[in-house]
Amino acid sequence: MFSKAFSNPSKSNWIVQGAGVIWFLATFGLFMFYGIEQSIAIVDSLIFALFFSLGVKMLDRVFGFYIPKGSNNWLLLGLPLLYSFIAVLGHQYLLKWVYSDKEAYLVFLKSHFYLRWAILGLAEVLVALIAIVVSKLEQQDETQKREAMMNELSREAELTQLRQQLQPHFLFNSLNSISALTVSQPLKAREMVLQLSDFLRGTIRKDHQQWVSLEEELSYLKMYLDIERVRFGHRLEIEFEVTDEVKQMRLPQLLIQPLLENAIKHGLYGIIEDVKIIVQAYKDQNYLMLKIENPYDPEVAAPKGTGFGLSSVGRRLFLLFGRKDLLESKSVDSLFTVSLKIPQQK
Repeated sequence: MFSKAFSNPSKSNWIVQGAGVIWFLATFGLFMFYGIEQSIAIVDSLIFALFFSLGVKMLDRVFGFYIPKGSNNWLLLGLPLLYSFIAVLGHQYLLKWVYSDKEAYLVFLKSHFYLRWAILGLAEVLVALIAIVVSKLEQQDETQKREAMMNELSREAELTQLRQQLQPHFLFNSLNSISALTVSQPLKAREMVLQLSDFLRGTIRKDHQQWVSLEEELSYLKMYLDIERVRFGHRLEIEFEVTDEVKQMRLPQLLIQPLLENAIKHGLYGIIEDVKIIVQAYKDQNYLMLKIENPYDPEVAAPKGTGFGLSSVGRRLFLLFGRKDLLESKSVDSLFTVSLKIPQQK
């Protein structure tokens, strides 16, 4: 009980010893009140305090590891009372043997047998109750820690899975484009392969839990856009509106890329003229705010796909922060806007 309540074993021992000392002093004071000889009172109090401390230790061991349930609930009262009876009985026989010639003390010892048993029994029952409470609190704490650990492992596993999905998703799209360019424009296909290699070399080796500065994230985005420009040529224009104060603000790696990929995919589909996508970044209190705007034709059906971009980012944000209000999207007239709020770690 005490070893669970306090992480330091030596501290728990001091508590038990302190309780024994208090018990000794209280018993000695009562003996002095009843006029018992001082030398006898000291010996009696020491032995009684020893039995009390042994009972605390025993009940700590028993109820610290075993919690009575159902038909065994009687142990919570029965065991402390049984031990107290045996302790008081042993205490009495021991002192009768030591002070066999002290008639007045022996009469006092015999007449107060049941009072001693009641006092010691009550104290040991309280010790047993405290042991049960502490043991249950300890089990509850361990259960909560296990659940928290399992939730954390599950969250990390899902984040890892999302990261592993992100790279192949982008890689397959790029390989399909390379395949299409191989026959018609082999030089562009070769250029795209080299750029894809540089991009993957810089991102795959990164720790998926690592946060990066916005400036570093934008450098990877520009590498990604170089690849996309090989696919779409002059039709694709990306404008970055980033204030200097947010360049060193941090965010999870590759959080923006799926949104930008989604904007390119839906912005260029069904539109013949050039397409301009705007990426804005600014600070709002303790948030890094990001907005991605792309034009689209509301009269043209959206291209088929898995919807991986928005869903993956929303899921990552929920796993990281436990919130569903950090990603919003809306469409007004012919403009689709995705807004992203990234809380900054302290």
